[in-house]
Amino acid sequence: MKLQELRNLGKKILIQNNVIDSAQKADILLEYVLNKTKVELTISALQEIENKEQKRFLEYINEISLGKPLQYITRTQEFMGMSFYVDENVLIPQPDTEILVEESIEVIKELYANKSNIKILDLCTGSGAIIVSIEKILNNKNIEFFATDISNNALKIAKKNAISNNTNTKIKFILSDMFNNIENEFDLIISNPPYIESKEILNLPKEVQNEPLLALDGGEDGLNYYRIIAKDAKKYLKEHGVLLLEIGYKQRESVEEILEKNDYKNITCIKDLAGNNRVIKGYI
Repeated sequence: MKLQELRNLGKKILIQNNVIDSAQKADILLEYVLNKTKVELTISALQEIENKEQKRFLEYINEISLGKPLQYITRTQEFMGMSFYVDENVLIPQPDTEILVEESIEVIKELYANKSNIKILDLCTGSGAIIVSIEKILNNKNIEFFATDISNNALKIAKKNAISNNTNTKIKFILSDMFNNIENEFDLIISNPPYIESKEILNLPKEVQNEPLLALDGGEDGLNYYRIIAKDAKKYLKEHGVLLLEIGYKQRESVEEILEKNDYKNITCIKDLAGNNRVIKGYI
C-alpha cells in the first residue's frame, strides 16, 4: 500500500469513529511511525509502505478510535514551545494552561523587582510542564523552584521533563498529598488542580476520560481542591505572597468566593485567548 493510500485509510477510519481532527491525527501518526517530517510525507506520497509499518499505523489508528489520546502513543506534547514527555500517568498539558504560565512569569517579575531571592511552588505538578516552562523561560539563578504531586509516577515524568529541558538541577520535586510534606514558605504558589465535577467525567470526550482520573476529578462540585488549597496555602505563603489557580471556565465566581472567605486580597481573574475565565489570582 502506498503512503497516501495508507493515510487516507487511517483518516477514513478515524472519521467513521467520530474522531475530531482526523486528518491531522493521521498525519502525526504517520510521521511518528515512519519517522518522517510533514514535508517528507508529501514528497513520499507514492512510496510503498512495508507491511509491518502499515500494521503498526493501523493499530494506533484503532487505539485512537477507541479513545486513546494521540499523545499517549507518540509520548509527546508541545507546550510553551517546548516538548514534554507524557504517558498514562499524567494529564496532557493543554494550550489553555499556558495562560497560567504567562501570568506566573508576570507575577515573578513583579516580585523579583523588590526581592533578591524568591521561592515558587507548583502544587499538583503532573508532567511538570508548568514549573519547567517557568524555570526555562526565566532562567534566573536567584529563584528557587519546588514542585509536588501525590503520584510518584507523575514525579518521575516531571523529573524526566526537567532533564530533557535542561532544568533538572533547579527544581526540587517532592512527593506530597497537597501540602503534607511541604516545609518552606513561598512567594508564589501555583496550581492547576483537578476541577471537573465527578458527575461530568462520563460526559467528557473519550480521549479525556482516558487521562488519569486522579488529575480530573474535583469532587461533587469540582471545587474540593480549591477549598483545600485556599485554606492551607495561607500557611505556606510569605507576607504579600500570591496564589495563582487555573479554573474551569464556569468556576470564576465560586473560586473567587472561596478565596474571599479565606481572606485573600486583590482577587482578579485572567481570561484565556478564547475569552474564557482561566486563572484566578489572590494575594495574602
